[in-house]
Amino acid sequence: MSAPDGSPVGAERSIGQLFASATAEMSALVHDEIALAKAQLKQDVKRGATSGGAFSVAGALLLFSLPMLNFALAYGIRTWSNWNLAICFLLSFAANVLVAVALALIGVVFAKKAKKGQGPQKVAASMKESAGVLQNAKPHPRPALPRDDMPAIEAVGRSSS
Repeated sequence: MSAPDGSPVGAERSIGQLFASATAEMSALVHDEIALAKAQLKQDVKRGATSGGAFSVAGALLLFSLPMLNFALAYGIRTWSNWNLAICFLLSFAANVLVAVALALIGVVFAKKAKKGQGPQKVAASMKESAGVLQNAKPHPRPALPRDDMPAIEAVGRSSS
């Protein structure tokens, strides 16, 4: 079994190895948080695009289909009800407006969802928190160097069994 840097577990590592390991882990953390921010931003853009598409479809429907739909619907109402033709045209226009309003409401719902998306802000806060923790970290105290009046501690070899 070995540590992430390849050294055996339980073996003492030098300060350089510890620093290299911490640097690699911090780099991986930053890369993962950037990837998370990209994914959340992509989701927010997708919601915004859906909202824009719904608004575009609502506008196109209202603009291009009104004349044809108004004529067909008005003459259809006139055929079924035998009402005045002007009232039939007003009813067909009202039906088109209702459909456009429904599509616009769908666009508003998706726009609010896209606006609520706080993905990049959450990741930025997380990165600031990680940086704050690392800035406040203090190194462990080093053992004092052996003095002449104290016996030196000898290294003990460890067996793998």
